[in-house]
Amino acid sequence: MIIVIANQKGGVGKTTTAINLAAACAIAGKKVLLIDLDPQSNSSLSFLEPESLNGGSYELFTELERPFADFIYNTGVEKLDLVPARINLAKLEAKLVGDFDAAFRLRDRIEEVKSQYDLIFIDTPPTLGLITVNALVAANYVLIPIQSSYFALEGTDDLLETIEKVRSRPNPDLNLLGVLVTLFDRRTALSKDVEAHIRKVFGKKTFKTVISRSVRLEESPAHKKPIFTYAPRSSGAIEYHDLSKEVMKRV
Repeated sequence: MIIVIANQKGGVGKTTTAINLAAACAIAGKKVLLIDLDPQSNSSLSFLEPESLNGGSYELFTELERPFADFIYNTGVEKLDLVPARINLAKLEAKLVGDFDAAFRLRDRIEEVKSQYDLIFIDTPPTLGLITVNALVAANYVLIPIQSSYFALEGTDDLLETIEKVRSRPNPDLNLLGVLVTLFDRRTALSKDVEAHIRKVFGKKTFKTVISRSVRLEESPAHKKPIFTYAPRSSGAIEYHDLSKEVMKRV
């Protein structure tokens, strides 16, 4: 099962969700691959030192003669592998423009390893460009993190429209897995109002689990650890564990 985590707005907890949801599923016994398609490479930096890398997602797209396995790295978390991103990924869209198979490049490459994993998560950049479209064409499901803030749903229509365009032609099997409320502040009425509005808009597609604001979640990437090894008793660890159970039930 291939799950894209996407939202063209930055700062909504997308990478935090990619890292910790992938780790939670691996801890639950699933064989998991996380593909970092964000040029900021925050998912990668949460596990690996940049100087240790010999290729990653940019080369996965551009060096088609090299096997997929060349770009897979061990994260230190049992059953969780990673295809890392580096800053050179920012050049990818310009390189792919004009190629007849540009939107299908990732889907074709994933075929090499898909059978080796129970779940593949894809962390995407905060844009709706060719990289994100590649992820959507390759995927079975989309998970949308939405921050519980005043402008939470701003731009969501554009993302949903892009998903529908991908479903209409290149990938009719793409479905919305769910919407995740993130950066929730239990102390404020605004967060509660926004959560209620998101649930009204998306109904049962909204996950029951809500991800709260957490200092521990912010700190864990600096220690090159998912929340489960950095602060296993924290609210973030409990919430992402609960989310992983919901996700596995839905897929």
